[in-house]
Amino acid sequence: MFRLIIYILLTFSMLSLSAQESSEKKNLIYNSSFEEHFFCPQKIEPYGQMMEVEAWWQPTGGSSDYYHPCGGKQCQMPKNKLGYQYAKTGEGMVGIYTSKTTYREYIQTELKETLQAGEKYKLSFWVSLSEYSTGAVATIGGLFTNERIKDDTRELFTNNTKTKHSNGIKQEIAKIFQPQVVNSFDKPLLDTENWQKIEGEFIAQGGERFLTIGNFYPAEQSNLLFPAILKQILPGAYYYIDDVELYCLTCNEKKTIKQDNITITTTKDKKKYEVGQVIVLENIFFDFDKSVLLPQSFVELHKLINILEEHPEMKIELSGHTDSKGSDKYNLKLSKERAEAVFNYLIDKGIDEKRLTHKGFGAKQPIADNATEEGRAKNRRVEFKIISM
Repeated sequence: MFRLIIYILLTFSMLSLSAQESSEKKNLIYNSSFEEHFFCPQKIEPYGQMMEVEAWWQPTGGSSDYYHPCGGKQCQMPKNKLGYQYAKTGEGMVGIYTSKTTYREYIQTELKETLQAGEKYKLSFWVSLSEYSTGAVATIGGLFTNERIKDDTRELFTNNTKTKHSNGIKQEIAKIFQPQVVNSFDKPLLDTENWQKIEGEFIAQGGERFLTIGNFYPAEQSNLLFPAILKQILPGAYYYIDDVELYCLTCNEKKTIKQDNITITTTKDKKKYEVGQVIVLENIFFDFDKSVLLPQSFVELHKLINILEEHPEMKIELSGHTDSKGSDKYNLKLSKERAEAVFNYLIDKGIDEKRLTHKGFGAKQPIADNATEEGRAKNRRVEFKIISM
């Protein structure tokens, strides 16, 4: 009887530990089901920017779309201008085109954590074909890159590299990107009523920080089909996207030192902060000459929110800075408004207003040379100073 009790207790402990380890695996995608948004979408803009949804943006000139019940008639659910569909979960979803021509639309985000070399990850997301489409494709996938990639065109997203030949002539060669996860060519995404899951596993090279979703292949490599069930109103294949998830499958595994038979786990050292420390928020983006926060700012702002939540006694001063272009009066006003925009965002996300102050300094405190574009870019910044801990 005693042995049976010990066996039951050990089994329960192992199950609890397994459940705890499983719960430690976290989705590395911010705003993974597109619920959080800066404002409600109002209409489909053929040449617009997807600026409503937080943490996601379009990396090319192809105009991706955001849908939410709070939006205008063209962007509501289930019925909207480009089709009929409910969100897979929650209330928000996005939409992208791919076509028989080279026209493409993509969505992009920054990951919560940089991917680790040699670790295995699993990406999954759901798509549903709009019944208004002319055709359907198979090869929609996810591309992970170390740097933020972008293109001003509305074409197939390609990796343009310049090659210098012996005669000194430089030639730009366009190569298609190879997404780490892509839906199989022989499994076209045809369902207009239900959601279809795209998923796959891959080994990270290390350093990947950005995810781009879309069709990275020319039409002839995309298994382009023209099903009779489609209404053929839109000039291409239009897909709704929802519920993007990325998990590391091996990061939390315990490693055993064989000779001593000791199981160890490694943890990252937490960054230390101190009063008077000034930290630049590296990836805060605004509309040109405006104080409107862009979706690309979401990840950096949430890092700051995490710092404030981990240090509940910390108080900070936000400061806005500009380059030297423009008048002193204008730059001072713009810098104040941008610092205030970050201030208001933090309050909206639940940070106590008493812990925050904000100021604008215009171009008075440069950290780089204003004579170069690179220097001016560094000077256009928002930073925070730790006032107390």
